Amino acid sequence: MAKQSNRKPSAYGKKRVDRRPPTAPESTEGMRLNKYVAHCGVASRREAAEIVKQGHVSVNNELVIEPFYQIKTGDIVKFKGKVIKPEIRRVYYIMNKPKDVITTTSDEKGRKTVLDLIGDRVEERVFPVGRLDRDTTGLLLLTNDGELAQKMTHPSYKIKKIYHATLDKSIPKEHLEKIREGLELEDGIAPVDEVDYIMERPHTEVGITIHIGRNRIVRRIFAHLGYEVLKLDRVYLGGLTKKDLPRGFVRPLSRQEVIMLKHFTGK
Repeated sequence: MAKQSNRKPSAYGKKRVDRRPPTAPESTEGMRLNKYVAHCGVASRREAAEIVKQGHVSVNNELVIEPFYQIKTGDIVKFKGKVIKPEIRRVYYIMNKPKDVITTTSDEKGRKTVLDLIGDRVEERVFPVGRLDRDTTGLLLLTNDGELAQKMTHPSYKIKKIYHATLDKSIPKEHLEKIREGLELEDGIAPVDEVDYIMERPHTEVGITIHIGRNRIVRRIFAHLGYEVLKLDRVYLGGLTKKDLPRGFVRPLSRQEVIMLKHFTGK
């Protein structure tokens, strides 16, 4: 794993000022609208396409619902009525998400989101990469890099994720073997890279490694065999771990960690 940043993670306190010079923004001439929206830090490119289709984006005050619309120099793009522009500098943060926090940029029911947890400590507009459900804790990447986010969540890049699952009862070896072989769920086979007991822990605690990102997949794998997941914690994400990162805290990735993620995604 890449060397961890020496900077102390923080959940509270003053905003850090990054004095590195900003990188030059990418030219937007001819850029597809969904890519433009993603580069503005609103969402990943895939999610940005849905945002456009849902009618949340206008160009020069005219509603555009075609994600492949090509941006021209001078176009004024708005998201929900507010002008958006591509972020000048890409930023990357890792969070140790606590329970009862929603992995979205906003919530219509007023529940706490991961962005509420960050508050104003990050100047740039960032969004979570992938999702952890409300009851799941652990590692979550936040960035304004739409291209990296898309690759991190695409199954073809096989980004490794390791979870620590606590079940409602002990699970026998035979069931672990069934999980390794790949269970047939309602949305197809659920491939698992590895699953095993956690050393020196009760057999109700299991480590499971996957690279797929389907909705609530870990919980559904165990539910298929009659187990309830009482606790689920993501402890590893694409080479990143929770070392020295307390629950509810967030820190910027080190330069070496960013390079590692881009290497994994071929960016």
